[in-house]
Amino acid sequence: MTKKKKSPLGLIAVYAILTFWALTTIYPIIWVLQNSFKAKDKILSNSFALPVGDLFTTANFRKAFETTDILGAYKNSLFISFMVAVLVVLLAGMGAYALARYKFPGSNLLNSLVVGAMMFPAFATVISVYQLEFRWGIASTGSWFFNMLSVILPQVAGNMAFAMVVLTGYIKGLPIELEEAAYMEGCNAFQIYFKVVMPLTKPSFATVAIFSFLWSYNDLFTQSFFLRRPDMYSITMMLNNISAKEGTDYGMMAAVVALIIVPVIVVYCCLQKQIIKGMIAGAVKG
Repeated sequence: MTKKKKSPLGLIAVYAILTFWALTTIYPIIWVLQNSFKAKDKILSNSFALPVGDLFTTANFRKAFETTDILGAYKNSLFISFMVAVLVVLLAGMGAYALARYKFPGSNLLNSLVVGAMMFPAFATVISVYQLEFRWGIASTGSWFFNMLSVILPQVAGNMAFAMVVLTGYIKGLPIELEEAAYMEGCNAFQIYFKVVMPLTKPSFATVAIFSFLWSYNDLFTQSFFLRRPDMYSITMMLNNISAKEGTDYGMMAAVVALIIVPVIVVYCCLQKQIIKGMIAGAVKG
């Protein structure tokens, strides 16, 4: 059988559409980056010009570091996001393994509930979650650790459904003979999971960890409920605070936005192969 050759006009049209879509997505980021190096009084009149010559300045970044605790906000955001990613990988992995390999009364219902949980938005449960954590004594306290924990717990819960769906599909595609062989060698369920399943499921675990980290890093809604003190602000909370106070200082706002999005772009560029590989593998094997 001979393969049909794809029409060059069709390929040109596809690449043209993808290029246009990429430009509409990337250019706003470039626009913010170039305006972060301009004085605030020159942005409105020269917003599309390159920051060269008299337009170039680093005053916006100096002002951002002098007037705000950006490093402290980075510390809070990275701690929250890292803990969310670790807990989601551990808990969702074990839950997905149980759903994929064990049949027990109500397992099909539980699997349906996991999928259905993806339909509930965060704002539908945030008030009840806040009241529950306030009764536990971890929300709206003076403790840095408890305030971080009050944000981490709902974010972990919010990522669990997506993570379990991705991991369950991948684990179901693994050959069960490997697990049976490990069981015959005397391994228990936890040993099989950590020594056999997890090493074989690295692409999907990487995908879940990266998406959980980025979702937590960019989350403003949940953090605005639990992080009220300035010394406990995350990076998104700090941007929201600056937008309220410095609404007309577009240069400083652009500088802060640049400081926020650059780490995300770097993470994605470095790990994009793992993200794509994990999503494709989970979809095909599921």
